[in-house]
Amino acid sequence: MSDEYEKLMKQGFQAMSEGEYQAALSKFDKAIKLDPKNAEAYLAKADAGVLVPKVSQEEIEALYKKAIELQPDNPFIYQSYAAFCMDTGKFNEAETAYNKAAENDPDSAPYYYSEFGVEYYRRAPVVYEQHLDDKTREIIAKKALKYLLKSIGMDEATAKKLL
Repeated sequence: MSDEYEKLMKQGFQAMSEGEYQAALSKFDKAIKLDPKNAEAYLAKADAGVLVPKVSQEEIEALYKKAIELQPDNPFIYQSYAAFCMDTGKFNEAETAYNKAAENDPDSAPYYYSEFGVEYYRRAPVVYEQHLDDKTREIIAKKALKYLLKSIGMDEATAKKLL
């Protein structure tokens, strides 16, 4: 990596820490132009883009997917993409991304599973509010519970015995 690339990335992260998300976006965009095969720059631009209203969800998603394409074994990219998917109500994509993060980082898998379980339980009822009946609530709770149990390495039968 060039010194200029490193400088732009550092400036972009500094701008983000100061709440200057548009400036950060610009720095990360320049870094991508200098090193278009570096997943870090795409991830950083996607993370900054989430905080800039004029950046479309489609553009942000494309940046995350490009970062994943360039570095398919990086669990942090999957986790960041999964959180974005949660925020946008794309729960199936979020679930897949959290599972890929867990697959690529087995030592931290419990954290990815629990994050999905908790966030899904919190956000799905809001997204499905118009269609939320008792059955839908139950489906959401079961899926969330499945991941929370998975996060502690417990199956449903054991949990039932304990409860």
